[in-house]
Amino acid sequence: MKKILYVSVLPLLLISAVLVGNRSFQKADKLKASVKGTAAASNPERTQWEATPAGIAYKKWERSPGGRAVFRKEEKVSAQIKGFKDIEAVVTNLSLPEGSRLGLGMMVKILDEDFILSFGLENGGSDSLDPIHKFDQLRGLKVNDKIIIRSRSVSHAPKYSFPIIAGDHIERAGKVIYERPPNKGGC
Repeated sequence: MKKILYVSVLPLLLISAVLVGNRSFQKADKLKASVKGTAAASNPERTQWEATPAGIAYKKWERSPGGRAVFRKEEKVSAQIKGFKDIEAVVTNLSLPEGSRLGLGMMVKILDEDFILSFGLENGGSDSLDPIHKFDQLRGLKVNDKIIIRSRSVSHAPKYSFPIIAGDHIERAGKVIYERPPNKGGC
């Protein structure tokens, strides 16, 4: 008698477990879909900005072939940027594109693509006593020098046809020649 009872109850338990499990997955999928739908609505400042002439011009640039090319180049280095890993680069030009307002920087080639390597304003590390935080050794770089870059961010701007990599850590021939000073006051 016990065997018959177990045999009849066991399939009911299995069926109910499958139904309850399936239902929780459906709820999770609906929740994910609703979160995606409300992401744009949760940032009203951004939607207001996108309605301004500057926002419209930016959105137009994003969809343009030039904007898509910049995003494609960013994607090539995104894994190394996220992991703060070494990126091999070759210096191609010691100056930035004309009219740039990025501070000290240079053009580099990474994975056969051109990037802007930016170090920030030239007075950014002047109060540091550590010479590695100053730009003196960066000025010693020459075209075709091979360097190793570590960065925490890559950005873009419609003004430039190249992604902008922030130079946080630069090495040449195994020697650190620049390291961005830590932010004052924490993060």
